[in-house]
Amino acid sequence: MSDIKRTLLIVEDDPGLQKQLKWCFEGYETIICGTREEAIKHLRRTEPQVVTVDLGLPPDPANASEGLKTVEQILSLAPQTKVIVVTGNDDRENAIRSIALGAYDFYQKPIDTDVLGLIIERAFHVHALEQENQRLQQKYNAEPLSGIIACSESMQKITRSIEKIAPTDVGVLLLGESGTGKEVLARAIHNLSERKKNNFVAVNCAAIPENLLESELFGYEKGAFTGAVKQTKGKIEYAIDGTFFLDEVGDLPMSLQAKLLRFLQERTIERVGGREEIPVDVRVICATHQNLPKLIDEGRFREDLYYRISEITLKIPPLRERHGDAVVIARNLLQRFNEQHKRNLKGFTNDALDAISSYHWPGNIRELENRLKRAVVMADGKMINAEDLELENVELNEFPFNLKEVREKAEKEVINRAIGYTNKNISKTADLLGVTRPTLYSLMHKYGIME
Repeated sequence: MSDIKRTLLIVEDDPGLQKQLKWCFEGYETIICGTREEAIKHLRRTEPQVVTVDLGLPPDPANASEGLKTVEQILSLAPQTKVIVVTGNDDRENAIRSIALGAYDFYQKPIDTDVLGLIIERAFHVHALEQENQRLQQKYNAEPLSGIIACSESMQKITRSIEKIAPTDVGVLLLGESGTGKEVLARAIHNLSERKKNNFVAVNCAAIPENLLESELFGYEKGAFTGAVKQTKGKIEYAIDGTFFLDEVGDLPMSLQAKLLRFLQERTIERVGGREEIPVDVRVICATHQNLPKLIDEGRFREDLYYRISEITLKIPPLRERHGDAVVIARNLLQRFNEQHKRNLKGFTNDALDAISSYHWPGNIRELENRLKRAVVMADGKMINAEDLELENVELNEFPFNLKEVREKAEKEVINRAIGYTNKNISKTADLLGVTRPTLYSLMHKYGIME
């Protein structure tokens, strides 16, 4: 925080006080002006952390109306700015009005620069603390859930939803391509719920043969079929008081869909070969990569079951649509695989980072894990390069990493918008943008913007 330039804007119309204050506060980047219009221009141009405002400003210095308007406008444009109001000795009422508008503090004339200096320094300190708190909050928001690596806006929305859903007992359906991390999200819901101390049991419908799936889910009694030599609990029973995660529910055979629906409605199960109804208290989370409404139209999935399992539906975006996540996940995986395989790779070369961020990742996070694990094992150098990743058909994105290019693009767009907003009035456009007319003409010439 100490490296940040500290800018102080002083709004004071008395020339004598202007010189005195400029000299007394030379330790800051101090800017002096005498009117509301000038104050707003400097506010836009320099973004000061602290502003002092004399309420007695022209054109009506005998009253506080112009000063109060200045305070109100500054805070509407830059709410984080600390505004210190300077008032006449007998003008306590307007000082309190300014505090009500959102001013940080007030000081009554005659000015003692030592006392005012203490108030200003404290205002800078409070502003710095608030900015640091905001930065830490943003860092927390960027890493919302343990185990989930997400910096993209789309995934942060998902994690915020999970934080709301987890404490409830509603059924959740996770939709997304294979390898997008649906089980990781299901575990996050479980770990944030009141059931976290109990079992999380996962079953993949696509990984178990159809003739075994019913007994795997619901269990079986001794003698129910050949080889059933003892009573065996099913996965659902093992999840009692916890969470049952049914992955690839779209692959569930029609013959079992009716039994699953009955379980969800009655919260009881019957083991294969048994007649006893066993009550089970579990939270059910389902997931699939398939289009369930399409399966319903084709007669391959029960519509009543679909509505039962999808009380809340979350659509998990594929890795290629999670802008920025691939590189962040790759760095995290590199650290993990370094520890697992006792390697000490330092990071990625620029061509490797370009390849990771540009590759389509059809296999999503699962493919990224496999590529990284192989690269960590096989890499010869101290850094992983693009060749180590063995990614084919990578079309590098022309992303403007150069900040100058990004800034110029943004400047051109904003200037065009401002010119349209002011109906091509250059003076008003310059005021709106917080620059001088010569500066605006120079920028227009630079970007080929016609008057």
